[in-house]
Amino acid sequence: MSENQNLPENAGAEVPQPLAMQAAEVVAVRRGMFGGNGNGGDTSGYSRLVRVIEFPGQSPRPYGGYFDEVENELFGALEEQGLAPETAIEKVVVYRDQLTFHVRREHLVQVARTLRDDAALRFELCLGVSGVHFPEEAGRELQILVPLLSISHNRRVHLATGCPDEDPHVPSLTGVYPATDWHERETWDMFGIVFDGHPALTRILMPDDWPGHPQRKDYPLGGIPVEFKGAQIPSPDQRRSYR
Repeated sequence: MSENQNLPENAGAEVPQPLAMQAAEVVAVRRGMFGGNGNGGDTSGYSRLVRVIEFPGQSPRPYGGYFDEVENELFGALEEQGLAPETAIEKVVVYRDQLTFHVRREHLVQVARTLRDDAALRFELCLGVSGVHFPEEAGRELQILVPLLSISHNRRVHLATGCPDEDPHVPSLTGVYPATDWHERETWDMFGIVFDGHPALTRILMPDDWPGHPQRKDYPLGGIPVEFKGAQIPSPDQRRSYR
């Protein structure tokens, strides 16, 4: 018997190098809530609240659990396809026991298909597509988060990608995960993110002629005319003032 006969098949394989470390990026410091400015009138105490808004940088390895193995397998599979991992993936973040690959939007479909099809990964199920609007993050104001589940290996990962306000386009994942059809329609409806290649990108919650996208942070709160006796709901900052 050879001395290496009991070793795994990939025991001698070169492990892909992790991405370079990145520091967290502070994008905003928010003070108070509900319009409070600390000058009196606010009895809730929220006027003294200070919140630092930051985006995590590249997480250090080892991540723990199966996260390191998933990264190794994904990076190795991308290299076999002739795509350098650092070209496709901006950073890998482990936060609150969740593994997230931040993917450049032009490589989103290839990364998702690799996660689905590679035998060592097999993330067969997409759990949805969620949107978010970060006005403070210049060049990446609009972002999506895609949670994936491997039924074969009982593992979860997330894909994240972003696009600027002036070019709100990301590729559709309907060709990889057909059920994202409805999730992408909702994300378009609420945030205005255009999913290129989607078979029928139309509104799913709001009327077809509704102006704007209600979950963007620059969308006006309240003040929407109610179609009953001409009533109008004032925006929250007009209902109560702390000044």
